[in-house]
Amino acid sequence: MEGFITFVVLAVLVGAFLSMGITMVPQRRSMVIERLGKFHRVLTPGLNLIIPFVDRPRPITILQFAGEQKIVRTETKIDMREILLDFPNQAVVTKDNVGVTIDGVIYYQIMDPQAAVYGAENLVLAIQTLAQTTLRSEIGKMELDDIFENRETINKQMEAVMDEAGQKWGLKVNRVELKDINMPDEIVQAMNQQMVAERTRRATVREAEGYKEAEIRRAEGDRDAAIARAEGDRQEAVLRAQGEKDAIGLIVGSLENHPDGPAAGVNYLIAQRYIGMLPDLAKDGDRVFVPMEGTALLGSLGGMRDLFGPGAMGAVDAGTTGGTGNT
Repeated sequence: MEGFITFVVLAVLVGAFLSMGITMVPQRRSMVIERLGKFHRVLTPGLNLIIPFVDRPRPITILQFAGEQKIVRTETKIDMREILLDFPNQAVVTKDNVGVTIDGVIYYQIMDPQAAVYGAENLVLAIQTLAQTTLRSEIGKMELDDIFENRETINKQMEAVMDEAGQKWGLKVNRVELKDINMPDEIVQAMNQQMVAERTRRATVREAEGYKEAEIRRAEGDRDAAIARAEGDRQEAVLRAQGEKDAIGLIVGSLENHPDGPAAGVNYLIAQRYIGMLPDLAKDGDRVFVPMEGTALLGSLGGMRDLFGPGAMGAVDAGTTGGTGNT
């Protein structure tokens, strides 16, 4: 009976010992095992066997923030997934001596559990401190306006610096993002006034450019209209000259058999011009003075009394008998 009890006790002890030597690691987790205080190996996801009381997991210290409150805890199972670290607001000074408050987030992933456990006493605190110092350095190189324009550039620069420094801790910084940039109230008011002034300036420039464009188009329209009028006058003069040329040709051609020859046609046209001018000369007075050379031409044309009337013809007769007329 005593032997059976001893067997049962031994079986229970062996079972307990074996159960203590079986360790399960979840998916996307890992565990660092020390043997007698020295690094032994890294357990992968699944069931793993260790020697109880000889092998033990090495914990890693995790620092987290719940708002402004810090939470420190230890973990034996290291998370290998991408981790989001939201570090609190950080007061920084720009190149033009403007104090701003910036907060951001870091996305990192542990790639080497051994380096993550032994590389830093508190891995998360080390990452946060590195992010704050890098942020101060990068913001201190820029003026306030450049921060808003080059936020993506700041993210990339911080990511590169932190990823290089994080390699010795066995982690990879996937990306860094600045969330909020808070400025003093007087700076915000000054920026709003500057924005209003800039928009007013742009509106004034657009209005001036519109007026300039309208004036240019109006001048171009006047120029085109003047060119069109000049072209019309030119064509009218050409057509009138062409008509006179054709008329002279017809008159001269019809008088080829006249005793005076083509000269008769020329005299006829000159007399017509005199006749056309006489009404204008006679409308402002009761006398018309005609050169002696024109009387012969006028005498050769019939129907002058019907054209000018008795008063005008009397003045013409007086001028003809009196030579060049009285002055």
